[in-house]
Amino acid sequence: MAKAVSLFSGCGGSDKGVIDAGFEILLANDILPYAKEVYEANLPPTDYRVCDISEIKSFPKADLLFGCYPCQGFSQGGARDPERHVNYLYREFRRALDLMQPKAFIVENVSGMARADFQYLLNNQLRCFRLAGYKVSWSVLNAADYGVAQERKRIFIAGVKTRIGMRYSFPKPTHGPGMDRPWQTQRDAIADLPGWPTGEFCEDKFHWYYLSRNRYRGWDEPSKTIVGKDRHIPLHPISPRLLRVNTDRWRFEHKGPARRLSYREAARLQGLPFSFPDTVSLPMKYRVVGNAVPPPLFQAVAAAMPDIW
Repeated sequence: MAKAVSLFSGCGGSDKGVIDAGFEILLANDILPYAKEVYEANLPPTDYRVCDISEIKSFPKADLLFGCYPCQGFSQGGARDPERHVNYLYREFRRALDLMQPKAFIVENVSGMARADFQYLLNNQLRCFRLAGYKVSWSVLNAADYGVAQERKRIFIAGVKTRIGMRYSFPKPTHGPGMDRPWQTQRDAIADLPGWPTGEFCEDKFHWYYLSRNRYRGWDEPSKTIVGKDRHIPLHPISPRLLRVNTDRWRFEHKGPARRLSYREAARLQGLPFSFPDTVSLPMKYRVVGNAVPPPLFQAVAAAMPDIW
């Protein structure tokens, strides 16, 4: 079995995808103790280290290195400041590449990095990984195109050791318009769950910022992107639709009951078949779910690696 190392692992969404693609995880890492709690409740035992990545001075020998370093500087739900320190954590990923020399690597990040005004930072990363000795490919993929009941566009960077003489090609979509299988919908993913799961969803008021954009999708559509902030999570489809008032203002079409998605529903819409320890608070459950990579998407990306193991 091919071996892999996971960095910026969170609760293990990407790791679940890599495991499902046939790899064994030798080491995982994140700075959040509660992310480790969720990981260990759902995935095979591994050496999960809760620390800053810079504190890890050596890595086990593995075939694949993968990671999803933080991305708040490019995220629609974040600060969108390209100069934030977290936007340069790819240098720690490069350090791990240099020390490990794996046959291949995979990186995931928000699609905003591909915008024209931020693309210099994307180009810096591509150059960095090429100089580390890899043939590098990148693409923006939508999780809905790979069987996830959520529209979630993310950038992926993948590389194969140059000396191997092969280049990575991204997997073709399997779901959606023109495909044999339609997009999965919220009805497919969460219709069997309780309508009002007390204690499992954020009950904060719908403040002006929440209503500055459309947070609604219907039962027969994929969800909007699941985010890591409990107050900003999309509306459950039993809620009234949102109507546009002007550019940055929306309102409910009627005064019927409305609620946000629960953390358990958000996990389903992420393709995360996980349980969550009671020791993890509600906001932290939302955070690890929203920050995770949908396992079916990461499985498709990992499984598309050429046969180099």
